[in-house]
Amino acid sequence: MRLGKKQELFSRALALLLQFATFRGFEVRMGQVTRSHEEAKRLGFENSNHTRRLAADLNLFRDGKFLTRTSDHRLLGEFWESLTGDYDGTRLVFCWGGRFNDGNHYSLKHGEVK
Repeated sequence: MRLGKKQELFSRALALLLQFATFRGFEVRMGQVTRSHEEAKRLGFENSNHTRRLAADLNLFRDGKFLTRTSDHRLLGEFWESLTGDYDGTRLVFCWGGRFNDGNHYSLKHGEVK
């Protein structure tokens, strides 16, 4: 599957995640969704899916309180992972950063990068 098609499917899935979060009582603010290759290199994440527009960091709030723990994202992370499946003949894997110490990170696997 071409990168552009993956980006389109990622965007659609992200819209679902945002709606799910809202229905579950979370307030969501976008964190980093895209980053330049230069910024990724400076941060030590040269192979980041943010540079491919296949990742988003979400900041969660409830009643105005910023939720910072990975466990605060568990419900959303598990919903995100449940989107994994076959799309247009290609298996897409939706990855939640809570599985690798980055709880507010939601991405679409590209090659071996989460």
